[in-house]
Amino acid sequence: SKKALALVRRGFLTCMEDKELHLLALIRKLIAEGPGFLRDLSDPTCYPVYRAIRHMNGELEKLRGFVRFSDYGGVLGAEIEPKNRVLPLLREHPVKIITNMGAANPVAAAEKVRKMAAQYDLTDLKIAAVIGDEVTERIPAYGDLAIMETGEPLHTLADKIVSANAYIGGRQISQALADGADIVITGRVADPALAVGPLMYEFGKDYDADVDFLGKSTVAGHLLECGAQVTGGYFADPGVKDVPELWNLGFPILTFTEDERILLEKLPQTGGRLDRQTVTEQLLYEIQDPANYFTPDVIADFSQLSVEELSDGWVEVKGAAGKKRTGTLKVSVGYQDGYIGEGQISYGGRNCVARAKLAAEVIQKRLVLLNKHYSETRTDLIGVNSLYGAEQEKVFPAPQLSEVRLRVAVRAEKKEDAEVIGREIEALYVNGPAGGGGVRSSVESVLSIASVLIPEEDVHPTVCWERGE
Repeated sequence: SKKALALVRRGFLTCMEDKELHLLALIRKLIAEGPGFLRDLSDPTCYPVYRAIRHMNGELEKLRGFVRFSDYGGVLGAEIEPKNRVLPLLREHPVKIITNMGAANPVAAAEKVRKMAAQYDLTDLKIAAVIGDEVTERIPAYGDLAIMETGEPLHTLADKIVSANAYIGGRQISQALADGADIVITGRVADPALAVGPLMYEFGKDYDADVDFLGKSTVAGHLLECGAQVTGGYFADPGVKDVPELWNLGFPILTFTEDERILLEKLPQTGGRLDRQTVTEQLLYEIQDPANYFTPDVIADFSQLSVEELSDGWVEVKGAAGKKRTGTLKVSVGYQDGYIGEGQISYGGRNCVARAKLAAEVIQKRLVLLNKHYSETRTDLIGVNSLYGAEQEKVFPAPQLSEVRLRVAVRAEKKEDAEVIGREIEALYVNGPAGGGGVRSSVESVLSIASVLIPEEDVHPTVCWERGE
């Protein structure tokens, strides 16, 4: 039938494991029995194919009109189309642009920007790409290094590693600007480096000697690295820390003066707020030891910072200092870490929390019955305990809820073991408890990150140029 042909064709486009065998089994059954059995979604021959197609359709819907595929040196890669709101302004406002949008391939990003710029007759731009943060090939030499998160030696992940990128500093950004770059595109750099690079270049400072200036530049970069977070975005908490016109949020503008003052402002007609409170929260963001904030360029000292509100909406930050950098660079090592299987279902009406708890118990007992053992299992009642776990009942009074959503997730080495949880959640539709609906399930491969420190002299970042040739 046409339906059977479409099913086989769609099945062949999926990433289902052993799909050829699944499709062969489906075709044999179609030949033997005809297409009638396709109406039975629980049929063991149909189910894997239907499930894989449903997953593929969901992914396509997310990516439709968003991703293209390009050939980069024989590798087929997804290319994300930028929104392109900055390039059209460059002819009337010729400013420098520095960005870490290069991600895993700064050279390809530079090539893309060159093509986009040509649409606006910006053919004379000098576009630089900072490369050299990618150190995957050298990682085997560091097998005895301790993983920062676990203390285990790195060689325990040897057969699972897929990438390794070092956080580099601002030195190559400074070099590119000194050589006349209009746009600098980096891969993995420390967030503050996007400000450190231009400031060190503009003021002619030395990366090995001017540590206090590096400390101040790092503070500037830290204030800007999360964009509108410092102008009230992540700060907002209605009735506690109110932020006006959050939908019209203004981005921060930082001025670093010749006498090394750090001044923040935002455009007056924008929403948000910029004051001592918002700036202080951003300064504390991701800081463990304020006196020793490690970056590739410097150990910044935030311990003596002060924040002062000036007239006309300006805010000044004072007291930054720096110490000589450590000589090591943090490397993020990406490795394959199995699969996460997840299933969700909602319960509503009176006694919904009790029914969701019963459903969670059913799933747990079913997994025991099926002899399924996972390295990690997590059960959440979203809206009840998904953030704080059992401890929430000690802090927050038990709410009277009209709806709750159960989420169960497992981590497994094999994909087929991770898929079990979705089937079990789906079975709750008819196997109880009462009143469940809105089932969603997924299986995702996991790319985890392990961190190690390697000597900076082992990493060789450099600047290359996109010449449009």
